Amino acid sequence: MSTHHGAAALRLTPIAALIGTAFALAPLSAANAQTVAPAVEIVGTSPVPGLDRPKDEIPSNVQSIRRDALRDTGAAGLPELLGSQLMSVNVNEIQGNPYQADVNYRGFTASPLLGTPQGLSVYQDGVRINEPFGDIVNWDLIPRNAIASIDLIPGSNPLFGLNTLGGALSIRTKDGFSHAGTGIEAYAGSFGRHAVTAEHGGNNGELGWYFTATRFKEDGWRDLSPSDVNQFFGKISHRSAKHELDLNITHANSDLIGNGLTPLSFYEQRKRSIFTSPDNTRNQMTMVSLTGGYWLDDEQKLSGTVYVRKNNVRTLNGDVNDEFAAPGDPQGVLNRTRTRQTGYGFSAQWAQIRDDRQLAVGTTFDHSRTKFQQTEQEGDFLPDRSVTPTAAEEDPDPKLRGRSQTWSLFATGTWKPITDATVSLSGRYNHTSVRTMDQLDATSSLNSDYTYSKINPALGATYALSPAVTLYANAQQGNRAPSPIELGCSDPAQPCKLPNAMQADPRLDQVVTRSIEIGARGIAGPVRWNVAAFGAINRDDILFVASNTVGQGYFKNFGKTQRNGVELGLSGDYGRFGWHAGYTWVDATYRSSECIVSAENSAAGTQGCGVDNIRVESGDRIPGIAEHSFKLGLNWRATEWLTLGSDVVSHSGVYARGNENNEHDENGKTSGFTVVNMVADARLGGGWSVFARVNNVFDKRYFTAGQIGENPFVGPNNSFDTTGGSRDETFYAPGAPRAGWVGVRYRFGG
Repeated sequence: MSTHHGAAALRLTPIAALIGTAFALAPLSAANAQTVAPAVEIVGTSPVPGLDRPKDEIPSNVQSIRRDALRDTGAAGLPELLGSQLMSVNVNEIQGNPYQADVNYRGFTASPLLGTPQGLSVYQDGVRINEPFGDIVNWDLIPRNAIASIDLIPGSNPLFGLNTLGGALSIRTKDGFSHAGTGIEAYAGSFGRHAVTAEHGGNNGELGWYFTATRFKEDGWRDLSPSDVNQFFGKISHRSAKHELDLNITHANSDLIGNGLTPLSFYEQRKRSIFTSPDNTRNQMTMVSLTGGYWLDDEQKLSGTVYVRKNNVRTLNGDVNDEFAAPGDPQGVLNRTRTRQTGYGFSAQWAQIRDDRQLAVGTTFDHSRTKFQQTEQEGDFLPDRSVTPTAAEEDPDPKLRGRSQTWSLFATGTWKPITDATVSLSGRYNHTSVRTMDQLDATSSLNSDYTYSKINPALGATYALSPAVTLYANAQQGNRAPSPIELGCSDPAQPCKLPNAMQADPRLDQVVTRSIEIGARGIAGPVRWNVAAFGAINRDDILFVASNTVGQGYFKNFGKTQRNGVELGLSGDYGRFGWHAGYTWVDATYRSSECIVSAENSAAGTQGCGVDNIRVESGDRIPGIAEHSFKLGLNWRATEWLTLGSDVVSHSGVYARGNENNEHDENGKTSGFTVVNMVADARLGGGWSVFARVNNVFDKRYFTAGQIGENPFVGPNNSFDTTGGSRDETFYAPGAPRAGWVGVRYRFGG
């Protein structure tokens, strides 16, 4: 106990230091206030379009990625872009695919993997695109080239609805008024990666149109890792003095190989090695939405969105057969899943917007239906560790149908009690029902119907200490209802071998997050700065924990987890040079004690939890979350036509999954790393430009995540050991080696 108390005392030191830095900068900023004339940056404060506020009046450290950064085409998937541009974001390349990474922000995650605790909501033009089955985020379904701006709103902001525990990512797309013109670009380079994108936008003053399409293909830098992504986005817009209306269509079709973690022994022999194959995910998604706003008078505005979204997902995974016992038994198994998700809903908002105050009330409704089935097919391993079938595919078990429905009421108000201060008060009521049905068994324990409701408040304030210094603070609460994947494996009497093997669904309580943030931001001469301290506590968090059966477990509510931290950001412009730097410290820990399955952990069976189990104590760090991160970006306009840039990303090591007790004696944590990337853009005139990007310039060997596991490939040439032998080993997510791409861009009409 004394160790944890000492650690708590130490955790206050960085917070105090950074708050002290803020107040040290304040006098300098005030002294330069007369020469500062910052541009007013507007940020949407709710997912429903139509309620914007100046960024300086928002009581949190909102980060934005704007048009210039989004043009950096060399960053394939959104996770890579977010990881290089935004403070407090670290990316775990769990699947080894640029479109299938875990994005962690302040210790909360948005992931494409079922079973991962999700804590970030993602919106595209006011539509929440977290998938209904598991709240996951498929990054490959977001049309990268259609994005006009990205805002990352921190904290458990209740206005952004379910799953907004650690933050919300708000994406706005282009239209024919803001992005008129026609262009095409193409690039190619390492890993057999090549892509072509075309776009066209225009308007006649009232009617606007915008269309873009992208084709992306690569072989991947690891063995047997090709991917194919096709994206299309279109928008028809109408504008007048009284209204705006946008009809959007998004379509994406992807075929992704994410070969996951690889044992350390394999990596040391060959950097491109994989564990088993195939590991294939196919997504086919279409979403249509209609977004509009109408001014009732000079102050009152009605806004709303209606949408329909369909996504069909197929997965094929070649895995080790957990039931292998003796020579002649099937060595591997092909696990297939088929998921059909259909969602629709609407949002409506009335807002009164004045110079000294804003008021908005609204409602949202989201309904989704899911059909899920899972099959197995036994097989054996080929020399390349791919599974070849030796038996017929089994019938689906279970064949699940799920329905989730949420309706909400929300209200928010902002006013200025005095000239230099703003106060905001918000609240949201969520009512969610989750129903599951086993189509193969009317008496199955999977048949259930649960209801969750919660009122979440938020309070925030800003104060302009001077024209160049603003102080702010907020306190917020958000919630997340359990997903079908968690309800499907929550019965201690019927444990699961895997988190995604659904057996039964006793009720789980919803996760409730309470967060606070205090900070300051301002301008000191040519330097813009910000400093923030934040904290969040999850109550009734959901973890996969041990059962009395060896190697099995179930989802259950887990006491408390906590994320505390600080952010410090600096940026500036000096003539032709632009730069930005950011440092983040995140202390993500468990705050309750629990026994969980981790048979390969060196402490398993020694902590009073039984065979194959470890004990997580209050104060143990949560795996996969970097404690320290630093980012530096440089941009040099060398000539009127040539721009050179570089970004540096540095993260401390993270604990491997399976080492939740932080006591595994060997390779239980990755090492810290620093990666340097470089970009160049040359405008040749006549509408032509060329660009290039080099990632990992110094060819750094590094790992972004790890997991303790069991490796049965211990025979000659890493072949399957038919005697049933295996070794406990840490599996790692290796970062990509040095790579480069060169492209050309043409804008019609110059």
